[in-house]
Amino acid sequence: MSKVSVTGAKRVIDDVIEAAYDHHSLHVTDYDGRYEGFEPGTSLSGAETVNDRLVTVRSLQSILDVDDDRVSAAGRLDDETLTTELERVRDRVNELTDRRDELRASLRDQQEAIDRVEPFADLGIALDLLDGYDSLEVVVGRARADAVETALAAADDVAAFDVFTGDDVVAAFAAQTDDAGDGALQDALVGVDIAVLEVPDAETDPDAYVAELEAERDELRAEIAGVDEELAALREEAADFLVRAEEQLAIEAEKKQAPLSFATTENAFVAEGWMPTATVADFEAAVADAVGDHAEVEELHQASYAADGSHHTEPVGASADADADREAATDGGHATEPTEEPPVVQNNGGAAGPFELLVQGFGRPRYSEFDPTLLVFLTFPAMFGFMIGDAGYGVLYAVIGYVLYARYEGTLRELGAVAMWAGGFTTLFGIYFGIDVFGYHAYQLLGIHWPIDGKGLSPADIDWALSWLVVSVLFGALHLNVGYVLSFVGNYQRHDLAHAVYESASWLLLLNGAWIWIFSRHVLGPKPDFLFESFSVLTLGAVTFSGLPAGVGIAGLVAAGVGFVLLAIGEPAELAEVLSPVVNVISYARIMAVLLAKGGMALAVNLLAFGAYIDDGGEGSYHFIFSPEYLTYIRDHPESYELVFAGMTTAFEPSLVGVLALVGGIVVAVVGHIVVLLLGVSSAGIQAVRLEYVEFFGKFYDSGGEAYTPLGRERQYTTDE
Repeated sequence: MSKVSVTGAKRVIDDVIEAAYDHHSLHVTDYDGRYEGFEPGTSLSGAETVNDRLVTVRSLQSILDVDDDRVSAAGRLDDETLTTELERVRDRVNELTDRRDELRASLRDQQEAIDRVEPFADLGIALDLLDGYDSLEVVVGRARADAVETALAAADDVAAFDVFTGDDVVAAFAAQTDDAGDGALQDALVGVDIAVLEVPDAETDPDAYVAELEAERDELRAEIAGVDEELAALREEAADFLVRAEEQLAIEAEKKQAPLSFATTENAFVAEGWMPTATVADFEAAVADAVGDHAEVEELHQASYAADGSHHTEPVGASADADADREAATDGGHATEPTEEPPVVQNNGGAAGPFELLVQGFGRPRYSEFDPTLLVFLTFPAMFGFMIGDAGYGVLYAVIGYVLYARYEGTLRELGAVAMWAGGFTTLFGIYFGIDVFGYHAYQLLGIHWPIDGKGLSPADIDWALSWLVVSVLFGALHLNVGYVLSFVGNYQRHDLAHAVYESASWLLLLNGAWIWIFSRHVLGPKPDFLFESFSVLTLGAVTFSGLPAGVGIAGLVAAGVGFVLLAIGEPAELAEVLSPVVNVISYARIMAVLLAKGGMALAVNLLAFGAYIDDGGEGSYHFIFSPEYLTYIRDHPESYELVFAGMTTAFEPSLVGVLALVGGIVVAVVGHIVVLLLGVSSAGIQAVRLEYVEFFGKFYDSGGEAYTPLGRERQYTTDE
């Protein structure tokens, strides 16, 4: 990448922006106030109008639900057409939406009126009979009829009363005594829990009144549907125009706002930015063709970058002969900062490309950093697949990923690709773990021998569970070694060998020295036997391992001691974390933990649905039960079989209870496995990402890079002719 400056007369700034926009290579950097006499630029004339139009177009797109898929092909859109058509579409949309809003408000009022009258229809008394009496008081409300009657019977001021009830509505009629004042009925009901209802002002039968209101409501709904149809027709009519207008106005807005990043005076401007070194000459020619000698392009610095992480910036041309921190004294002068990092283009491509999404979740790599995308591609799907390890779930993950990949663009498409890779590895590990399909070892059903007994969930294969713990730890040690090696390389290239030794080699020695000692026969007492026996289990007895010789273990302790000394010399503050290499590796035990947890959840679902038994007097593996007859046989032979759980489906028989048990078992199996499938993403996915971000990236990766976003935009729906 090269840092360039474009210096020119302000009267040609429009033409220079046009040339830079068409070339689509200049990543403009914001002016930071370094130049004496220069101020940040302002938007070009007409920017406010363009922005207002762009806001209007995007608002219309949102109201009409217009998306890019509705555009058939690119077309021309001149300014006159844009202005007149935008005004027409805006006025029509405003007219229809205002009308729809009015109708919706009327519909709400109508529904409220229906809600007020419906209780009276339930009561079954004509509305004109509930009001207008001289000698009677009437109260209608929601209350318990017995409570109302009790209160009225006990009231001294009520001479007579009658109570009518509906499903949940009460109408109380009462005549007060001669010496009672107005409001005797209301006073009598003070202690009653009643929600008084206002009697609608109508003389018709309440049922007929409700029917009339509902008819008016249906008319309003029909009118709203008609307006929606008109809006849908307008959407089809205006979709092409709105998409083209959005693109054209967005391009114009970007051009008119470009000077906000420039340094300007009354008569001149300076624009600085980065571009690929190979395009500098062509960019210079493009500017010269546009404005001749009224603007000058100068290459200030070149930043070299190699895949191994090496990076340096060198001044070019006239910049090489001047002080890098000089201040400008005249129009067109410039100051440069050779330590400024260029923007970053992550171009992993191919299969690894979608995994840039995971890397960017932590932070985009800086120009001087190693891009870890390829390493994430090599490790994340493997960790995820190992933790789930089920061919049934793996196929579903892959299918879901394919749907996302095929139907969507952008982030969802990349997530789909990641899901397909994760699903593929999940399927492979599921086959490895005894052809595991939704928690069931299919090799048992197929009647074939399989060397791997499972994940370590049953009494017979507990040794496998401990072996997966050792595998997880060894993988963690390897993963962290790669991280520390990358740290060593980065420190050496950015600083010198001393920095690399003190800040990275020290940790490498601590990590490997400590774990070599752990796997050695030196001080065997506190070390569990499975550390050494797991090698024989994993290789099916082909390899026996009793531990590294005691001398090798002592050498490991010496190496760790050397690492401690180097760390104390170079980074004494880091001594507080001297045990982190051991702790970080143990953190990878979560891989085994999630493997057992997800396998155990799938097993639990199958136990509930189908039931299981253990053979060989409780020392064998779990076997599922698929018929009531087999369940009976197991129960009749307790000396050979241990029943773990009978299962719901084994209760099936030609009866209502049997059918319900069968259906319930199937529902439990389906819903349970869906839950395990979803939890697999939130557990295995999150844990794998955590190991990448915290344990691995923390050793060598800082992130903080800026994406390469050159001025310009590829036209998709408009032409510039």
